[in-house]
Amino acid sequence: LNRSFMLWKRCYNQTKGKGLRMERVKLNVVGITYSQVQTGAYALVLSEEGGPYRIPVVIGVAEAQSIAIKIENIIPPRPLSHDLIVGLSRAYGINLDEVFLYKFENGVFLSELRFSSEERSVNIDSRTSDAIALALRTGAPIYTTRDILEKTGFITDKVDVSSHKKQEDEPKEVNLKKYAIEELEKMLAKCVEREEYERAAELKRIITEKKEERKNK
Repeated sequence: LNRSFMLWKRCYNQTKGKGLRMERVKLNVVGITYSQVQTGAYALVLSEEGGPYRIPVVIGVAEAQSIAIKIENIIPPRPLSHDLIVGLSRAYGINLDEVFLYKFENGVFLSELRFSSEERSVNIDSRTSDAIALALRTGAPIYTTRDILEKTGFITDKVDVSSHKKQEDEPKEVNLKKYAIEELEKMLAKCVEREEYERAAELKRIITEKKEERKNK
C-alpha cells in the first residue's frame, strides 16, 4: 500500500502545477523495427488502444530478441531469462497484474511492474524492455499516462510495422538542430509516412525544443 501511494505521489508531483492529465491509457505491442537514431539498437513500437498514437521505445539486441521470439510464438530450446522469471513467479503463486510506463526522462521511459499474491501486492522498478517482455509472456496489460503518450508519441493511421529502410535523401549523421522548424516538420511527415517511428520521435522532440526557444526569445 505504501509503495502504491509513493508511486501515485511521484506521478502527482511530476504534474503538479503544470495542468497535465493523469489519465491512464492502455498500450498494445505493435512490433519491432531497427532504430534510426541509435546504432546497434532496436525500436519497440507501442500503440494506443483504440487511438492513433504510436510510441517508439529504444531497446537493446537481447531484449529485442526476447520480445520478437514471443511475438512470433517461437519456443527456444532452453528458457530465456524472461521465461525463467515467469516460471518462478507462477511456481510461487505470484501474478504480474500490469506494467506502467509512469515517466519519460532524458529520453528514457521509466516503468514499474505490479506483482500480487494472496498475501500482498508490490510495485517493482523495471527497464521498459524487460517489463514488456514479461507482459507479453503473462498477458498483463500495459499502461502509460495521457501526458506521456502525447509528449513522446505521434499520430499515424497505419497498422503494420514495416522493415527498416535505408534513408537516401536524409543523412543520419547530421545535426538536426541546425534545420528550421519548417524543414524538420517536413522530415517528420516523411518519417511517419515511412513508419520510421523512433526517428520521428526524435524529430518531434527537437521541434518542440526549438518552438520553446522561439517562444522564450
